[in-house]
Amino acid sequence: MMAFDLSGRVAIITGGGRGIGAAIATRFAEAGARVIIANRTPEPAEELAATLSEHGLTVGTTAWPGTGRTEIREMVDRIADEEGRLDILVHNAGGCPWANIEELDETKLTEALDINLQAFVWLTQAAIPHMKRNGFGRLLVTSSVSSRVAMAGGAHYSAAKAGVNAFVRGAAFELARTGITVNGVEPGFIAKPGRGTLSTPEKQAAIGRYIPMGHMGEADDIAYAMLYLASPEAKYTTGQTIVVDGGSTLPETGYAIEDYWGLS
Repeated sequence: MMAFDLSGRVAIITGGGRGIGAAIATRFAEAGARVIIANRTPEPAEELAATLSEHGLTVGTTAWPGTGRTEIREMVDRIADEEGRLDILVHNAGGCPWANIEELDETKLTEALDINLQAFVWLTQAAIPHMKRNGFGRLLVTSSVSSRVAMAGGAHYSAAKAGVNAFVRGAAFELARTGITVNGVEPGFIAKPGRGTLSTPEKQAAIGRYIPMGHMGEADDIAYAMLYLASPEAKYTTGQTIVVDGGSTLPETGYAIEDYWGLS
């Protein structure tokens, strides 16, 4: 049975302290990568790094510098210099304040575009020269099924993630002959144990009724998709965003699920 091997690879993961990012960091480290987590709040990243290090895995942390081009380049260059190389970059940090279109202001729109789209553009730009020197690179991003389906209060977030997907395709085309691939994963509803409204069993069950597989996903469902895309075996996959959503974007309406499965 083949296991994806990232031995000797250096990976930067943004937003890797909790949830999906923590799962990605864990699976990459287990596959042999030297992982650096860049997080806005240091405590969860440091706790995860300490736990994984106790199990013999190589995980470090650094402060997330913000979304500016200069600050991001300095962070990427510093990590690549300290580690001697850079092979994989995962932009998992994201999100934004939710607001209906009529209530949307410049601050909320800018925040959505900056963290989701702009940061990935600058991270990509900063990582390219280091990956070109290796003749190998994996540029990855956590997108969202919100890029293709509507959610009330999240039109600006959907727009940012749709921009991310478009950038993935454009960057993949430009880099296709360099040994660098560019891909993303679009999560659907992913359970967040212990955090927020999606952490309660009642809320998870209510959402699960409208997912063809009948339940929300787990962070590892996204992490394993990322692990494939980061691996040498994914050398012929580029410019793609893989939807991992339990089939939630398949039916035209929630009624189709209720009707087919006989839910009431």
